[in-house]
Amino acid sequence: NADTTNGVVVTSDTSGEIELQSAGVTKAKVTANGLQDNNGNSLRGGSFRNLLINGDMNIAQRGTSVTGITGTDYYTVDRYRLAVNTMGTFTMLQDTDVPTGQGFTTSLKLSCTTADTSPAVGDSINIQHRIEGQNLQHLKFGTSSAESLTLSFWVKSNKTGTYTVWFYQQDDDRQICPTFTIDSADTWEKKTITVDGDTSGVIDNNNGDGLRIGFFLGVGSDFTSGTLASSWEANVKANRVSSSNVNLADSTSNYINITGVQLEVGTTATPFEHKPYDMELARCQRYYQASWGTDSGKLTTAQGLHWIAYNTSIIVGAIMFPVKMRAT
Repeated sequence: NADTTNGVVVTSDTSGEIELQSAGVTKAKVTANGLQDNNGNSLRGGSFRNLLINGDMNIAQRGTSVTGITGTDYYTVDRYRLAVNTMGTFTMLQDTDVPTGQGFTTSLKLSCTTADTSPAVGDSINIQHRIEGQNLQHLKFGTSSAESLTLSFWVKSNKTGTYTVWFYQQDDDRQICPTFTIDSADTWEKKTITVDGDTSGVIDNNNGDGLRIGFFLGVGSDFTSGTLASSWEANVKANRVSSSNVNLADSTSNYINITGVQLEVGTTATPFEHKPYDMELARCQRYYQASWGTDSGKLTTAQGLHWIAYNTSIIVGAIMFPVKMRAT
């Protein structure tokens, strides 16, 4: 304790923690979970703690709004893949509704526009983020030293209740499926989920699908008829989603907003790692690049597009990619 009258005072107790105080107020402490602030938030430093890309939903190269969604694709916000399997119709937005005082300017919003109150057994809705295997080798999955993972995010919805998060490791086809609860309607809430590392399933060291994080927003009974996977296990569809999971498609009044999504090594959540816009854009461009657009068959915009006139009716051009892409 940096005391105002007696200088530095060292006091012992039996808590097993070391507190750093100023004028009697705890500013930081060393605990069994590492260096934390007085509220228990980790003070772990370092860049690229977040294993996910575009967690603040700032990048939306494809556009900011798509309506009439009934299928599966990357529609608006980069790196967040929406899958609607015959379960209502949705609008997806890059929205400006964000939690106050957290430094966010955008969120991903999904709104139901055609309801499905009685899903068929195989129906589902989920939002996924996929991570390359070569970016996950430090997790040491498949060994006794496999690292725990903590997922944190801000969420808001009119639909209170239970939601399921799907951690899926494709190389060995394994899953773990924790849940979270939205407690108050139309209110931004921060959620934190920690899962153990997988000591059995190995993530391949390549540019393929190493780990998926999926938010399930509604399913049919094919996904809920088993026992929810509370620890890492072989992928079984029936064990994937809580039987109490909400159905975001049961009313055209339903919506959900998500932002500040962060996945990091360890058992505590650190404050969201805000990255510069240009850095996050370049990371998104590895998977998708909006290189040029057309209007009535004519080029209207160009990013790295070089062309020459071959003759009076042919132009030869080459698109120069600003970053190396993951695959063809």
